[in-house]
Amino acid sequence: MRIGQVLKRPVVTEKSTILQEKGKYVFQVQNAATKPQIASAVEKAFNVSVVDVNVLTVRGKTKRFGIRRTRTPDWKKAIVTLKQGDQIQLFERA
Repeated sequence: MRIGQVLKRPVVTEKSTILQEKGKYVFQVQNAATKPQIASAVEKAFNVSVVDVNVLTVRGKTKRFGIRRTRTPDWKKAIVTLKQGDQIQLFERA
């Protein structure tokens, strides 16, 4: 997979901004992506050193439209820990 296929978007929430202080960044990634693929994609895209990658699958929520019930799709979230001193400028305040 290419970098653009592995990393979909950064996840910017209150919890993810707190994790940034510890050198951890959160991304939504492709469902089929593996930890080594995610690590190499982040290293190539942002020119940083990745120490650890934690991955979890976020289950979709059940939505209701009148009588019909549907479900949003599941998605994969990756929490990437960077080497001490490295940071991604995309997330930092300018």
